[in-house]
Amino acid sequence: MEYNLNLGLVAHLGIKFIETTPERVVAELEIREEVCTLGGSIHGGTLMALADTAGAVGTLSFLEKNPAAGKGTATLESKTNFFAAARSGKVRAEATPLHKGRRTHVWQTRVTDEAGKLLSLTIQTQMIL
Repeated sequence: MEYNLNLGLVAHLGIKFIETTPERVVAELEIREEVCTLGGSIHGGTLMALADTAGAVGTLSFLEKNPAAGKGTATLESKTNFFAAARSGKVRAEATPLHKGRRTHVWQTRVTDEAGKLLSLTIQTQMIL
């Protein structure tokens, strides 16, 4: 089972994957006008979509290595805290698993700016389908 990571919202937002393993996902996104608020900072929904995608890709990476575990994943729950704004450059998402069970995985994703400043923290539950 191999997944195309360059379709849909991933392509629309311009998410680029640096690392995708069952233990860690790293992705980047260039800040541009289309993903910002009217005030010019990256939109919280963009940060949430980036984090959600990173956690989902982590679970998909697990399923690629364990095809008997399931055929796909869906976000069951997600919570994001926002800490700072960014207006230019790239943002980086680093997702790591907190729990990998038979039916659910829980991922924590830290999104930072180019200087390493924490912009948001998302914890999400991925249901294995």
